[in-house]
This record gives sequence, C-alpha cells and structure tokens, in this order.
Amino acid sequence: MLTEVSEFTGMKVYSDKGKFIGTVDDVIMDLDRQSVHGLYIENPNPALIENGAAISIPYRWIKAIGEIILLKRFPAFVKEPEEKD
Repeated sequence: MLTEVSEFTGMKVYSDKGKFIGTVDDVIMDLDRQSVHGLYIENPNPALIENGAAISIPYRWIKAIGEIILLKRFPAFVKEPEEKD
C-alpha cells in the first residue's frame, strides 16, 4: 500500500482494457482538501492520446494501485482540444 504521494511518480498506468497509457510524472494535489486530484502523464501512449499530448487522469478513475496503476475506465482515444481563434 502506498504511504506517500511521491510513490506514484514513475508508476506505469494501464487502462481497464490492459493498454499501457503512460508513466506518472507528477501528482496533482487539491491543497484545500489535502487530497490527490489526479495524475499527470507527460508523454502518454500516442496510440491512445492524439500526438502524445500530456494528460491529467482524475484520481477517481483509479481502480487499483499496486506495482502498476489500473484505471476503472479510459476513452478508446483522446483527441487534443481544438484551439479557439
């Protein structure tokens, strides 16, 4: 069981379908609630995330944490948001 937030860094994240999403680069904290808000992945799998753009995964999507992080759900493909003029 994890005892410190820093232990998330470097962990591999997998979708509910067993697809590798990426490795945790940082943890996003909610300082007001003193809790973890999400996981930041700098270089995710480009087969799942358009152009391999950095993503934040909400903590509530996590199903299990052990040697890896397994998600409850993850979209089949994530498109980058369109830029507004």
